[in-house]
Amino acid sequence: MADPARHRADEMWPLTSVWVTGQQSSPVQRRGRYVPESTQHPARMLPAIARHAIIAYTEPGEMVLDPMCGIGTTLVEAMHLGRDATGVEIEQRWCDLARANIALAVSQGAPGRAAVLCGDATSIDQVVPVALRGRYALLLTSPPYGPTVHGHVRPGPHGVHKSANRYSDRRHDGNLAHRDLRGLVDGFAQILAGSFSLLRPGGHVVVTARPWRTRGELVDLPAAVVAAGVQAGLQPVERCVALLAALREGRFVARPSFFQLQQVRKAITRGVPLHLISHEDVLILRRPTDTNSPIPTGRGIARRGGTR
Repeated sequence: MADPARHRADEMWPLTSVWVTGQQSSPVQRRGRYVPESTQHPARMLPAIARHAIIAYTEPGEMVLDPMCGIGTTLVEAMHLGRDATGVEIEQRWCDLARANIALAVSQGAPGRAAVLCGDATSIDQVVPVALRGRYALLLTSPPYGPTVHGHVRPGPHGVHKSANRYSDRRHDGNLAHRDLRGLVDGFAQILAGSFSLLRPGGHVVVTARPWRTRGELVDLPAAVVAAGVQAGLQPVERCVALLAALREGRFVARPSFFQLQQVRKAITRGVPLHLISHEDVLILRRPTDTNSPIPTGRGIARRGGTR
């Protein structure tokens, strides 16, 4: 007997594909293309993932939006591909680094243009100028993950020193990295709802996410992202896999962080069969093309022409 839940899942995700984006390590992908200080950010999207998404879902001259742009990976890759891009970032430190990376791309002859807006993406429809509503072909971003997958380590006389593992040194509600899972998902839903009017009809949303474990329990962030997108009025259209590992003669070459290795080794010692992460989920959603489709508001769903 057919499984109805499986049938519904197949209808929701009619196409699954693998993005071969980990053939080079992150430092190699960034070398000479980003300012050296970019390594200070705890969670940088792999440039090859950004390039793949931009090529797949936009054409040259179109506009790309990243509501949590960090050091500007989405913006830089869009510029080099001849797209224009806007980034929103809540932390001034990362805004400055993103602008430095944009300036570097300009000096290297990137044909696209980009700008960074410092502000809270949970109110993105107030941060991005009204003139840009309905102009973006693609929203590309990644929500913050758990702290066990971030940062750098350096051995020392008193053990391992961890650095570059924080989004900011101050805590405030606007930074989703400081929220629990419920707060993170609620904030991300606000971002997607606010971005709805910024996307053109038929425009795509591409979000990279991965699950993580907290106190041994699996946190299914990809599923939460999909739910947030549906709540915002978006339609799920694809679910892909972006490799973080390289493919060499039919075998995976994993590139885990120190923290991932440590977490997996400890789990195996306890008898928990964890494995190294070698991919990120890529969740693709789309703004409906129907002009009568619902438009999300801060108070729920309204039809086009309703009050906001």
